[in-house]
Amino acid sequence: MRILVDHLLFVECRPEALAEQQRVREERGAWSNIGVAGAFRDLIPDSYYEYGMASVYAEFAHRRGWLKPDRVLGSDEYAALQGSVRQWAGEDRVWADVVDEFGSPSMLFGGTNPLYGKTLGYLTENPEEPMVSFHLWNDSAPGTGQSWPPEHKEPLLLAVRFGTGPFRQTFTFTPEGQRRLPVV
Repeated sequence: MRILVDHLLFVECRPEALAEQQRVREERGAWSNIGVAGAFRDLIPDSYYEYGMASVYAEFAHRRGWLKPDRVLGSDEYAALQGSVRQWAGEDRVWADVVDEFGSPSMLFGGTNPLYGKTLGYLTENPEEPMVSFHLWNDSAPGTGQSWPPEHKEPLLLAVRFGTGPFRQTFTFTPEGQRRLPVV
């Protein structure tokens, strides 16, 4: 990802933009000595949460005008989503609940197989509007010693993330997400 971004910024004659973005991520707590992965390590129970990391890089790509979403939300639909999603996430939800409530995502980070985690991203055409990301997780039951099959028929919603403030404060955890927060 880093090599691709470096090349695209070179073509735009803006090689300094990546360093600027990394500085912003560090200030917000969305970057650690192991990159964006470290920011998710303390929040999502997956040692390498690539779907969440992809959503952070996609936010940068959207602001640069590089991202081509599957669908964009109108301003009213986006305002309604932002206005209700934090309260809506106060209950345990699954993948189907997100899609039933908010429609197809603008971006799907991960595959369509329900046995695996993923992140659903919702955004508008305006690159200044933050993406609303739904972080979904699925894995085997803890303590079973099994890595397969996953415990659930579809991924559980652990958190909704959006905003431009401190990274951890942009997360709203579902009750299940609170229970599964990694022990730091």
